[in-house]
Formats: sequence, C-alpha cells, structure tokens
Amino acid sequence: MKKINEDKMKSIKAGAGITGTLINSILRAVNIFSDAGRYFGSSIRRIFSKNLCRF
Repeated sequence: MKKINEDKMKSIKAGAGITGTLINSILRAVNIFSDAGRYFGSSIRRIFSKNLCRF
C-alpha cells in the first residue's frame, strides 16, 4: 500500500453531493411520517368518538 502525503490528502474531493436519489429518499421519509401521523390521529379521533368499524 502506498502512503499519501498530507498535501495530496487535503486535495482529495469526496463524492458527497445532493443528488436526485437523496432528495427522493428524504421526501419519501417525510411522506411516510406524515401518513403515519395522519393515520394515528384519525384512529385516536375514531376511538374517542366511538366511531369504530366492527369486523
């Protein structure tokens, strides 16, 4: 394995950037949490109003 000096190490550019895949995954996570909150709130409202479906 070849050793790299400090100057070359500082000039290395990483590939971390904002891509379409990253934005899409963040938006999907926000959408999942939003839907979960909506379903949770709806179920609490139905429980307190005693408006439940019978199976």
